[in-house]
Amino acid sequence: MIAPNSAGVPAEAVVPHKRRPLAAALRTLIALAALTGIVIDLAVGSPLRVLSYFTVQSNVVVAGVLGISAWRAWRGRRPLPAWATGGTLLFIAITGLVYHFVLANDASGFSMTDGAEALSGWRSLSNQLLHTVTPIGVALDWLLLTAPGGLRWRHAGLWLLYPLAYLAFALTRGALMAPGSTARYPYPFLDVDIHGYAGVLGNAVTFGLAFSALAFLLVALDRVRPYVRGPETGFRLRPPVR
Repeated sequence: MIAPNSAGVPAEAVVPHKRRPLAAALRTLIALAALTGIVIDLAVGSPLRVLSYFTVQSNVVVAGVLGISAWRAWRGRRPLPAWATGGTLLFIAITGLVYHFVLANDASGFSMTDGAEALSGWRSLSNQLLHTVTPIGVALDWLLLTAPGGLRWRHAGLWLLYPLAYLAFALTRGALMAPGSTARYPYPFLDVDIHGYAGVLGNAVTFGLAFSALAFLLVALDRVRPYVRGPETGFRLRPPVR
């Protein structure tokens, strides 16, 4: 009789994954937080304008990826690929960090808190969900409930294609809209009317370097963070080979 792993099949490949109700519950809550914030914004604002923001787009990614991850954890299926969960963390981390350190910071020069329309009620709730709750939730899920060691340096370059594509989208959208249109450019640092294309390019390079550093930092952290073991994790029996 041939042993199950005598043909070179790793033991973890034949051991069934266990259901992970804790991970499923947390991921469901994070996905619902993102979805709630998006729905509120769509209900109180112009859908096309709302969907043009990186904040909303990154939370759409969170709702989709965390929702699928919750279902897979509940069913005992294999986790999503590390590049998908790592990219989701990067995008929502960009959202949270840029908001708190730039857009909500009067000293940054790009603050969006001095507008005539103060955030209150549903808008305030949505703002907190999309900029604070989901970034913290995704970070906790990645740190505590996601197996380490799956990220590669090339993944950082892959992730950065999205911010680059968003830059092209925002500038193209602004160029096609009539001058003076509301939210023609979604963020102050992308406003060509104020900074000109040269200024916006300089801002884009600065933010791009920061995003690149963050992406490579995530990969580096993934390679050194501790491996979580236990029957409740559903991870492989041993850390993946790096």
